[in-house]
Amino acid sequence: QVQLVESGGGLVQAGGSLRLSCAASGSIFNINNMGWYRQAPGKQRELVATMTSGGRTNYADSVKGRFTISRDGAKNTAYLQMNSLKPEDTAVYYCNAVLVVVGVPTDYWGQGTQVTVSS
Repeated sequence: QVQLVESGGGLVQAGGSLRLSCAASGSIFNINNMGWYRQAPGKQRELVATMTSGGRTNYADSVKGRFTISRDGAKNTAYLQMNSLKPEDTAVYYCNAVLVVVGVPTDYWGQGTQVTVSS
């Protein structure tokens, strides 16, 4: 079992920066992907950025050039560096990890951390 704990959310002004962290604990030996999703009021949860254990990244078009995902060497912590924040980035940000065990991918989610960007 995997537990994910996000931190780093908060209130920032437009143009500012935040760095989110997601620490994975538990049975983390086979984490494949880690990433970040977000959900704003009235909208569906959307992909923000993901990174595979091999370093392949995937970003939403809306954050390319502004957000950067990274993982530590042990692949047990994911980070999301968010620069040039815009009010439309306001959302609850969720950490995601995918574990594949015996060929079965399983998603794990953190509790979410609120990011609010004021104009």
